[in-house]
Amino acid sequence: MPNKKQLKAQNPLILRFHRLMDAFAKSDDERDFYLDRLEGFIIFADLDKGLERIDQLEEEIKRNRERYCLVPKMTFYETKKFMEGFVNEKIYDIDTKEKLFDIIQSKEARENFLEFIYDSLTDLEKWQQYYHERSRIRVIEWLRNEGFSFVFEEDLDLSKQALEKVKQHLFQAKVPRDVEAMRDTIAAKAKTYYSNEALNPRPKRGRPPKQAAKVDVEPHYTLDIYETASPEVHPFLYIPDFTSTSVTFSAKFDTEAQFIASLRGSSRVKIDSRLEVLSQRLESLRYLSDRLRSASKFDLSKEGKLFEAISTQKAASKEEKVTGVVKSLLPKKQAHGPKKKGEIQEIIKKKRAAGIKQVTQIKGRKKK
Repeated sequence: MPNKKQLKAQNPLILRFHRLMDAFAKSDDERDFYLDRLEGFIIFADLDKGLERIDQLEEEIKRNRERYCLVPKMTFYETKKFMEGFVNEKIYDIDTKEKLFDIIQSKEARENFLEFIYDSLTDLEKWQQYYHERSRIRVIEWLRNEGFSFVFEEDLDLSKQALEKVKQHLFQAKVPRDVEAMRDTIAAKAKTYYSNEALNPRPKRGRPPKQAAKVDVEPHYTLDIYETASPEVHPFLYIPDFTSTSVTFSAKFDTEAQFIASLRGSSRVKIDSRLEVLSQRLESLRYLSDRLRSASKFDLSKEGKLFEAISTQKAASKEEKVTGVVKSLLPKKQAHGPKKKGEIQEIIKKKRAAGIKQVTQIKGRKKK
């Protein structure tokens, strides 16, 4: 390993803005993040790595205090300022404003605020853009105060192979011409972060561009090349591949995917009202069909025969088909002719044997 005290970067540090933005959001009393001044890597002092490794990391940081810069903690006041600024600047509906201000003043404001924002696609896009812009200003301001010479990899128009080549020659004074030309480009870009416009971006004047379909292009990040990271630091290197949509404001969840998964698993899942009505109607139809099957008065097999017979009798008229088929399926009445006297007397005997009394007709009194 080269002697770290004699090494000096020959070009501004190439940093990942989205990693820094996420480190700023996650840094709190229980989680420490450090930015390396020599090569620009980020250290996450993860307590889950074990007590022995944590002690080794602390010793490394104490030995090289001038090299590792602690990322500032995001206080409750700062998180509240982020949320209130977004509501005041980007939300125009009065009811939505009042609801968000109530959430900000309540417990667990940070998580509840995100849950409310993620319910609305229009507000979600506004929030992601606002959070990105405000975080960028905050990160640049901190890097300037700490005296870093840097560029954000997301802002460079160089190819992946070209940037990796520059990283490989970070500490070499004599380099090929193409690397020297790229160094000049990176140095010129680094000066723009120290301009007044970097902390106070102005809206572009002139006619706004035509609305075009937004195309999401997955960025091609370069490899992480670090020559001077000590063995004590290796387990704590913070090198996830964050994109513009994967960073979340949440303090509980590491990525946006984890946060969205928590919303899907909750009882707050939104259900389309039309689908809900349709499901209720289907349930009522199932209930009616079960009642019809269980009823003893109805024979569904006969009903099927009825439709089959109606479809096959094409020659006859509709009325004749229906009436004829219905008559054929209905139970036939028993023929009852006039009962004979013998039959009547036999019925009377049966009734008397069963204990049925014959009641004489009550006649009214004759009027005098």
